[in-house]
Amino acid sequence: MSFVKVAEASDIPIGKMKSIKMKDKEILIADVNGKYYAIGNRCTHRGGDLSKGILENNVVTCPLHGAKFDVTTGKVVSGPKIGPINAKTKDGIIYEVKVEGNEIMIKVS
Repeated sequence: MSFVKVAEASDIPIGKMKSIKMKDKEILIADVNGKYYAIGNRCTHRGGDLSKGILENNVVTCPLHGAKFDVTTGKVVSGPKIGPINAKTKDGIIYEVKVEGNEIMIKVS
């Protein structure tokens, strides 16, 4: 496994996100207080595009049904809400990130 450059640090300001495609993967990179994290960009509930959601501190909210994920761990903070139903969903995939100079790199297998 090796690290691959996916973005420049200047591409993702603090508190913002960016989605990237790498091979067959869609990955969301988030800057939380100057530290970068990477998780799968698709919601594990119905495949919503998390990059179109809202990032508040370290939690991204899916724009489809409101599932919330901690971008630092990939863990579900709360499941999707569909009317009065709170559906269950699984944790997201996380990717190891490192920064060298201005380059954001993700470990891929």
